[in-house]
Amino acid sequence: MASAIQSGKLTSEALVAASLARIEALDKQGPAYQAIISLNENALAEARQLDVEAAIGQFRGSLHGLPVLVKDTIETRELPTTAGSLALVANDTGRDAPVVARLRAEGAIILGKANLSEWSNFKSSDAPGGWSALGGQTRNAVNPGHSPCGSSAGSAVALGVFFAPLALGAETSGSITSPAACNGIVGFKPTVGLVSRTRIIPISSSQDSAGPMARTVRDVALLLNVMAGTDPADSATHDADARKENYLASIEQGVSELRIGVFRWAEGRDERVSAVFNKALKRLEDQGAVLVDIDAFSPDPVMWNSGERLLHIEFKHGLNAYLASAADGVPVRSLDELIAFNKARIDQEPALSDQSIFLEAVGASKISDPEYLEMAKAIRRAAGENGIDNLLTTHDVSVLVMPSTGLPSSLDPDAAEDARGSPIGASWLSAMAGYPSLSVPSGDYEGLPIGLMITGTAWDDALILRVGRALERAVAKEQRAKAASFKR
Repeated sequence: MASAIQSGKLTSEALVAASLARIEALDKQGPAYQAIISLNENALAEARQLDVEAAIGQFRGSLHGLPVLVKDTIETRELPTTAGSLALVANDTGRDAPVVARLRAEGAIILGKANLSEWSNFKSSDAPGGWSALGGQTRNAVNPGHSPCGSSAGSAVALGVFFAPLALGAETSGSITSPAACNGIVGFKPTVGLVSRTRIIPISSSQDSAGPMARTVRDVALLLNVMAGTDPADSATHDADARKENYLASIEQGVSELRIGVFRWAEGRDERVSAVFNKALKRLEDQGAVLVDIDAFSPDPVMWNSGERLLHIEFKHGLNAYLASAADGVPVRSLDELIAFNKARIDQEPALSDQSIFLEAVGASKISDPEYLEMAKAIRRAAGENGIDNLLTTHDVSVLVMPSTGLPSSLDPDAAEDARGSPIGASWLSAMAGYPSLSVPSGDYEGLPIGLMITGTAWDDALILRVGRALERAVAKEQRAKAASFKR
């Protein structure tokens, strides 16, 4: 679409108008995907201005005229940033997160804010994926009767039903890759520190990252080229300018002779998922990749024993700091006040869920406690150096692949669940390590999408995208062959 706008074959106004019309027709009526929380009322006017510039050969950058939807934990100057919570309805800060400012500088149009699992799924242990008090229940893009997964549910669903060509998500653990897999789109969680987190409602300073979401790996790479870079306000990004690459330039290099670790330990026991996974592996092998099965893995118990406690400490500290700088009309300025706000609105705010995680986090230790610092180092070491890095080195492989997650569940509370065996995927491992991970569509079971997840070591973002692109090319080739056969 970017090239079509630059060549004059497509106008930004036409693209934005089509997106808005589709949202109007499908988001709150018909299938009622409920992927959108708010829309930018100036989007069409911005598109017209960008078309004027394009007509005289002036382009702001690689995203000129393209509409982007933004997860509603990421600040945009024209819309409130709510995390799906009634407590933040008035959080209209008038600020752009640096990652959004980067998109605008390249000519992107912020189309609106996407629904999500409320508070990025860190409010309650039993909340449905993609549900928020403000946005309602987001529905799966392929089968609206199923879960969209979360927490970046609205971003993934909006892409899946063509509400926009590009979107931003944010992830602490699986919040980009899981909904990407369940809605048949591409989602990438970069190395923590490659992309700024400033002015994004936080969960974990150790694990949080914004990330690009799109319908193709190429479009994800296009977005990442713009998003990546150092932000003086986010110390984690100190090395980003030195580490970032041209992600578009390397994704077509293929996987010939690349050694890929097949993380069987995380495959689970659902034969429906395994069948699709193994077919995806064959596609990579057919392109010259060398596949190495990895059956054994012994996670360091520190990840189970301390991982949740670490998140509680970081969430309490980060949220209190964020709320202190929220817009003037926001009625809560701390986690304690947020809990009280929700209790006073028990009929609205908790609705389908409680606030059990909030209640656990409010009593967490301070981030300045020596115990916290040691815990953070131990978890990062267990997941990174002694986890993913050790697997890569021991088996002499460059990346790991596994199913992204299981099949999306039904939204019908009375429907019988069919979980079939052990948990599927290990997004938590790359999350705790702060390492990159990508989910790419690999097939489906009776129409429900199944994703393949690729992960590797820190700063190997380009390599991971390259492997994802190789799988994507193979799938597209098969689809073209099927279409040609059908026409005959």
